Amino acid sequence: MASLKICIYALLVGTTLAQQRERGNFRVGAGHPPSQRHLPQRTRDPVQEAAEEPKRKQVQEYEPSDECPEPNGFYPDNKQCDKYYACLDGVPTERLCADGMVFNDYSPSEEKCDLPYNIDCSKRSKLQTPQPSQHCPRKNGYFGHEKPGICDKFYFCVDGQFNMITCPVGLVFNPKTGICTWPDEVGVTGCKSEDIFEFSCPKVNESIAVTHPRYADPDDCQFFYVCVNGDLPRRNGCKLGQVFDEENKTCDWARKVPDCADWYKDRLTDAELDELENPKPKSTTTKRPARVRGASRRKPQPKVVKEEEPEEE
Repeated sequence: MASLKICIYALLVGTTLAQQRERGNFRVGAGHPPSQRHLPQRTRDPVQEAAEEPKRKQVQEYEPSDECPEPNGFYPDNKQCDKYYACLDGVPTERLCADGMVFNDYSPSEEKCDLPYNIDCSKRSKLQTPQPSQHCPRKNGYFGHEKPGICDKFYFCVDGQFNMITCPVGLVFNPKTGICTWPDEVGVTGCKSEDIFEFSCPKVNESIAVTHPRYADPDDCQFFYVCVNGDLPRRNGCKLGQVFDEENKTCDWARKVPDCADWYKDRLTDAELDELENPKPKSTTTKRPARVRGASRRKPQPKVVKEEEPEEE
């Protein structure tokens, strides 16, 4: 029996040592380097080698072209901003962005079309033929209102379907950036501050001009004008319930400004004005509702009856 155990132990030790030798981790002793015995390299499948060889040769012999500077990736057309090429193993496939979009060439690994406001198309300004629909000169993008003088409204078009959007008060649509901005930044005929607001900044000396002076809107107590550098008017507004105090050049509650005390008379009640001026403090701690407990699902514990001890006589 003892001989059998010794044989089994020797067999296990021999197997383990053989595995260590195959991995190159066998050590003869402490401090000795791994075994230098070289194992034969695995031979690759000849069928697989034959299939990969043309691709490997094609990459090694690849010559860049205008369409495909690299064998794989997405690259812009040199003349047309909404045209690009999908290159696979050096073979280009011509593709077009949706009408109104242009190719984003920031990363060759990404196939992405974007709005023209985000991409520089100055060197490849050509575009595909427009596909217009109602209010949409192209199928996708942001477009100004057709009627001259309507500057604060524009259309957001997606696949030829439009949605009209109105800019916040005092701003107009900028067709160069696709966003709402100050009228003096747009430079569109009929959309200047003087055209829209019918307001011109009073002439002031340089010392006042640098303070960007404020002036009350002559027709609306809630609004006022800021004259940037003394000559560029920008319309701003006070929050609901307040009016512009021309004397102090700030917004204040209507009841405190005599000339505009009744401005909200037909719009808000006295109670609503008071609530705006004196809002109720929000509770910082919320009381959790009392938990309603249902019938217990636990089994009732058996009642223990304590036996009375007999009195000693």
